[in-house]
Amino acid sequence: MAGKLTGKVAIITGASAGIGRASALALAEEGAHIILTARRTERLNELVTEIKKLGSDATVVAGDARDESTALATVKAALAVTGKIDILLNNAGMGIYKNLADTSLEDYDTMMDTNMRSGFLFTRYVVPEMIKQKSGTILMLSSMAGVYGFAGEAVYCSTKFAQVGFAQALDRELRPHGIKVGAICPGGVKTEFAIGTGRTQEGVDQSGMLEAEDVAGAVLLACTQSSNSRIIEIQMRTMAEALA
Repeated sequence: MAGKLTGKVAIITGASAGIGRASALALAEEGAHIILTARRTERLNELVTEIKKLGSDATVVAGDARDESTALATVKAALAVTGKIDILLNNAGMGIYKNLADTSLEDYDTMMDTNMRSGFLFTRYVVPEMIKQKSGTILMLSSMAGVYGFAGEAVYCSTKFAQVGFAQALDRELRPHGIKVGAICPGGVKTEFAIGTGRTQEGVDQSGMLEAEDVAGAVLLACTQSSNSRIIEIQMRTMAEALA
């Protein structure tokens, strides 16, 4: 039986773990061909095996999402294998939680490059193809830290606010071309994200945070809207968390 995304092609950055991995499986289960990119080739190859068990297919492009060469190679591979790109999920990201006085320039550069530069690069090279098609969906995996500022996360928040602003501007720029652009903004998620740079494994395990699959459900929702509708932003919190 055909899924909601049968015949569609989706690029997912940071696909080797967490939200990226869960989103790849969710989209593949609905029939999408997934172009997987991340630095950990072994994990990506394991994910391909899981996707094929679902009856879908996947292509691996290993590389650092912060590098222009990775974005170019990923877009080239998608076009060579499938001839098109329907969905881009800019999921690659990282967090370093520190008070401002303890945050180094290296910390700033690492977070800004991972969270924002990567999204710019992939979007920059996907957009011309989507304009040719007159269709496509681009999603920024941002955060509730891109909606509210949090103490001890000033630089991280700035990168996430940047992602939301990027999505809002592109929504206005690309909608006339039939391209949908939105941001997914979850609260804390039970993944390896920020473990050792502000979180501990024990703290994550004992938390009431969202599961990666919860966020993947929101990604799938945004990718399966009718041609006449688009999701601009989704904010997510667990039932255990207050709004801010």
